Amino acid sequence: MELLSEYGLFLAKIATVVLAIVVVAVLIVNLAQRKRQRGELRVTNLSEQYKEMQEDVSVALLDSHQQKLWHKAQKKKAKQEAKAAKASAKQGTTVTATKPRVFVLDFKGSMDAHEVNSLREEITAVITIARPEDQVLLRLESPGGVVHGYGLASSQLQRLRDRNIPLTVAVDKVAASGGYMMACVADKIVAAPFAIVGSIGVVAQIPNFNRFLKSKDIDIELHTAGQYKRTLTLLGENTEEGRQKFRESLNETHALFKDYVKQMRPSLDIDQVATGEHWYGVQAQEKGLVDAVGTSDDLLLELIKDREVIGVRYAQRKKLMDRFTGSAAEAADRLLLRWWQRGEKPLL
Repeated sequence: MELLSEYGLFLAKIATVVLAIVVVAVLIVNLAQRKRQRGELRVTNLSEQYKEMQEDVSVALLDSHQQKLWHKAQKKKAKQEAKAAKASAKQGTTVTATKPRVFVLDFKGSMDAHEVNSLREEITAVITIARPEDQVLLRLESPGGVVHGYGLASSQLQRLRDRNIPLTVAVDKVAASGGYMMACVADKIVAAPFAIVGSIGVVAQIPNFNRFLKSKDIDIELHTAGQYKRTLTLLGENTEEGRQKFRESLNETHALFKDYVKQMRPSLDIDQVATGEHWYGVQAQEKGLVDAVGTSDDLLLELIKDREVIGVRYAQRKKLMDRFTGSAAEAADRLLLRWWQRGEKPLL
């Protein structure tokens, strides 16, 4: 027994040393990454990607002899283009794009809308280089969330509208509540036939454990300065006056939401659609919530015909600790979205 106890003590010491080394390593990595917190802007030529995909499919349908001839022709063409680029570089001339451009942004919103941090950088980048003939396409997916988060996201899109940069929003899955607050800023909204759109309403709920705590003889003291500093509480005893004030706050927020949507889309019958209900894409078009029914893929294929399509994405470097906690937060968001979907719409 003495041998086992000594061995257990030895293992405990080893585990303590290893844990201390890991903690120190994490602290060092976090300190090093603080100097590199700013992310980077990633620009992708989607027109070239679509062209390469089209060529790959076309070549795959050729026989082996035709494929060899095609590859020879491509090598010859690449050499000629490289030679022409080298000659123009020696002469000091630059080739400017003649086609109008479409900048493609993506926003997949969570409950707290923290993705707005990347969106603001992407929009700033587009504003600095956009020409009068350029436009922006936002692929939006969001079931909504906190008011201040989606209010800021809508304000970021408003920056494009204020500068007369045409904005199209494509909704393939869902743009509800705060998601629709963002979508309504666009000059044109395109939704897939079964995309969920609308839900122009406000909801808030909070559990109260006061009776449970009282049953366990646990007292809660809550001190506030200001009559309505705290209306509903998690642990304290709620009053009817507090509930009434909370409902008034919800109604005021709903009125602001309605006014904002009406301002962005004046032709919309706001009283008919601002009931908190959601509709599918085809129904939403009938009610004036969207302008056209279709997918973002078809929209891009149409734009590529006569425009240069550029993908813009701001990638933010994550801290080591954020990489561990981020996956847990994303899982929680997915769980909340799944519960919302099960409660708000029938399953197929």
